[in-house]
Amino acid sequence: MDFSHSATAADYLRRVSDFVRTEIEPVEAEYHRALHTSENPWTVLPVVEELKAKTREQGLWNLFLPDAERGAGLNNVEYAPLAEQMGRSAIAPEVFNCNAPDTGNAEVLVQYGSREQQDQWLEPLLRGEIRSAFCMTEPGVASSDATNMAATAVVKGDEIVLNGRKWWSTGVGHPNCRFVIFMGLTDPDADRHRRHSMVLVPLDAEGVKVERLLSVFGHRDEPYGHGEVSFTDVRLPLSSVIAGPGRGFEIAQGRLGPGRIHHCMRLIGLAERSLELALERATTREAFGKPLVNLGGNRERIANARIAINQARLLVLHTAWLLDTKGLAGARSEVSQIKVAVPRTALDVIDMAIQLHGAAGLSEDFPLAAAYTGARSLRLADGPDEVHLNLVARYELAPYPHG
Repeated sequence: MDFSHSATAADYLRRVSDFVRTEIEPVEAEYHRALHTSENPWTVLPVVEELKAKTREQGLWNLFLPDAERGAGLNNVEYAPLAEQMGRSAIAPEVFNCNAPDTGNAEVLVQYGSREQQDQWLEPLLRGEIRSAFCMTEPGVASSDATNMAATAVVKGDEIVLNGRKWWSTGVGHPNCRFVIFMGLTDPDADRHRRHSMVLVPLDAEGVKVERLLSVFGHRDEPYGHGEVSFTDVRLPLSSVIAGPGRGFEIAQGRLGPGRIHHCMRLIGLAERSLELALERATTREAFGKPLVNLGGNRERIANARIAINQARLLVLHTAWLLDTKGLAGARSEVSQIKVAVPRTALDVIDMAIQLHGAAGLSEDFPLAAAYTGARSLRLADGPDEVHLNLVARYELAPYPHG
């Protein structure tokens, strides 16, 4: 394994890092103040569009796509450090047009979408003109087991008819959200991994209703939001089904591998930013006649944070390398390992940073409370820890009797 950057990747990394630090971080605090004091926080502030125009002009756009014609043509190992830099800021992923769930939805459409679907939804998504959401989790079942899904996508003649309720549909509150990808039960008698379909649904289709936007630890994540969405006799052309009926699980598995690399590397960037804030605070504030850094076990906490971040980064890069060289089949355990390890590491680092900031760390004056909220939610998003630990254990036990 060689994690040194190719010349192309190193150039992108330098430019993305410079842009985050010189263009985004200096305006981020004011951006959040303006958004949260706005009469309507579910809006796109002009500064975001201005920054998007700059990144697109500089060729720092759609960097997540390995498709060289539509994106930067980078593999997972090459893109991972860029995702880390974007993770330092809450708005950076959208500024580079690399924010979830749009990245996963775009990858689905590139790999599985028809030409018609790509023209209608993918191209405007890649131009940054629209946003999207992914509707999979349901309030009425234990969604950690996706085979529990009760929402239906039933083929009737030349139509597909959707019924059900989804929630935690991230991005559905964004004013530019124009479509969702809906996963529903099509054939309950088929093999358990051939029962479901994925369907492209215009957000303004008849029968689609955003019932409410949910909060996470009191944060509503404006302007993206996490919505509860109902689908009542939503009738769409059969051409709205991605890759054909019954292929939902196949598509979902292909979507999750790179997506977890992106999530985890952004979290590492968030942990790095939190550690920087902790170091600044600990070396500039005094208590009991000493700098905070020299009180209690703070030096050891800082050292442990550095070790943990570096370990997490190497684990993710190793997983990215496996995805690039062996595909998802050769990296299933590792993909689950990073999904457990990185949020835990990030939470520990952020918690330490909050503690060093005292009560200020809990406020909106620093990005740490929002960072903790985001990192904690990722212990559930894309599958809870318990599901991933079970998968890792299954691989470890496979060679042994009763494994």
